[in-house]
Amino acid sequence: MASRLKKRKFTVYLDPEVEKSLAEFAARRDRSQSMIAEAAIASFLSPDDAERREAILAKRLDQMDRRLTRVERDIGISVETMAVFIRFWLATTPSLPEPAAKAARAKVGERYEAFITALGRRLAQGPTLRQEVAEDVDPEGDG
Repeated sequence: MASRLKKRKFTVYLDPEVEKSLAEFAARRDRSQSMIAEAAIASFLSPDDAERREAILAKRLDQMDRRLTRVERDIGISVETMAVFIRFWLATTPSLPEPAAKAARAKVGERYEAFITALGRRLAQGPTLRQEVAEDVDPEGDG
């Protein structure tokens, strides 16, 4: 009966970094490396370990799903904003006569730089358009 309770020696090979981590962890916890290794192996072999890993994975997938939903929403806002702007611009901006069109083309670089500067200020100041658009806007308008 006493032989069943007696622990047996088992030799394993560890990567030097893993061995160092084990030794440091054991020293911090004031426990033997053998006890920590035994607990880790028992935990790894435990049937609950698979359930625990599955729960962790499910939680991470849920977080990723929420982030992806926000990204999809933000892209939708961006696309719709651009479409509304283009439609508005095309409807309200008359074509320029050729001499004025030439002058406008000559100023395009300067105007673009001004646009980028204004965009940079807007992004730095916040809130962004995404934050200004209500999260719970009903796209169907049903209330």
